[in-house]
Amino acid sequence: MDEWLIHDYREDDLAAVVHLIDSTAALGQESVFSLAECIGALTDRQPAVVAVRRGEPIGAALAHLAGDRAWVMRIAIAPGWRGRGLASALLRELERRLLERRVRRIAYVLPEEELLGEGLRKAGYARRPAVAYFEKAEPQAGPGGGLLDELGGRLLPDDLWERVAGMGTEKELIERRVVRPLAEPERAARHGVRPPRAIALFGPPGTGKTTFARAVASRLGWPFVELLPSRLADEGNLAAALRTAFGRIAELERVLVFIDEVEEIAPVRGDAAHAGLHGVTNELLKLIPGFREGGERLLVCATNSIRSIDPAFLRHGRFDYLIPIGTPDPVARRAIWARYTEGRAGVDLGLLVERSALFTPADIEHAARAAAQAAFERDTGADPAATAGATTADYLAAIADCRPTVTPELVADFEADITTHARL
Repeated sequence: MDEWLIHDYREDDLAAVVHLIDSTAALGQESVFSLAECIGALTDRQPAVVAVRRGEPIGAALAHLAGDRAWVMRIAIAPGWRGRGLASALLRELERRLLERRVRRIAYVLPEEELLGEGLRKAGYARRPAVAYFEKAEPQAGPGGGLLDELGGRLLPDDLWERVAGMGTEKELIERRVVRPLAEPERAARHGVRPPRAIALFGPPGTGKTTFARAVASRLGWPFVELLPSRLADEGNLAAALRTAFGRIAELERVLVFIDEVEEIAPVRGDAAHAGLHGVTNELLKLIPGFREGGERLLVCATNSIRSIDPAFLRHGRFDYLIPIGTPDPVARRAIWARYTEGRAGVDLGLLVERSALFTPADIEHAARAAAQAAFERDTGADPAATAGATTADYLAAIADCRPTVTPELVADFEADITTHARL
């Protein structure tokens, strides 16, 4: 399978991008914008993205902002990479950056009909009367969109995926199973892969399930809508409120919907302690199939107790994957500690990793904050040594004072749940 990475344009990309634009102009990749205009946009730091394969730029896409409208100036693809999904991937990444700039309309003008025109139609652009003028009106899911605002949703910063420290096993699994099929639907379709529409993340509390859900939305560039059952219950009828919320969500072009602690609204039916929620569980069972019929959308449910969820809720046809999210392994803990101790010379990361077994990312953050607070309170301004910040001893003291969220008993239950419930 072809691999590439797409990143924001950087100054040291200029020569390679200019070469791509110039060398592909004769391959049917012309633009109404001249090479000089493209160079001007790049030097003015207009939105642009670059695709790299093994360190070599193989594609680029750049735009020019004009108020709430953006003009896609050029999508340049190296010979040999056309027709392999790269143009669509570049366009999607460029659109993400444009949405963050509060762009409402995106336009692309082609000098004549070519292969890219059909790709633009498939991406949601509509041809307008012109030589070959394609324009895309962003839905209300864009920044400031009324419907998204009413749902409490938002577009998240585009770097949340990269900011997930450690957790390499979970990231790699979610990248392969969830993110890539959704981000590259054309390539997935060529291999007969159906992108997931609903997944569940399960594991002990504090292990980062919400963080992963937010990071996936960030990685895809989709709006993030969290449904809070407690808030919906305030409307009086939780089942009806859920039905209304899912109906409104269906109006969005693309969205990631997140429900945390879903066991609270989808408990095992027949349990007398949750008899009042049976109607809510039934409503969810009916709503998920309809949600799955949409295009660019993903439902992510998180639970601390997957064994407490009604089995019918998690069966095949409703949820594509049931993914365990456990406590960080030593490699992940080291990455998390490194983030919180950055710039602290002499801190023994190996010792911190050893002493923080079973710590969740939230536990590590709490201990790191406690150590930083101790160093701050020690800093009187008179002792230069005190201004160096937290030391290994500060972090170890904070670790000793922290009561881990996850106990050995919870770990044992989680491992049993993986055997019984995980679906990867």
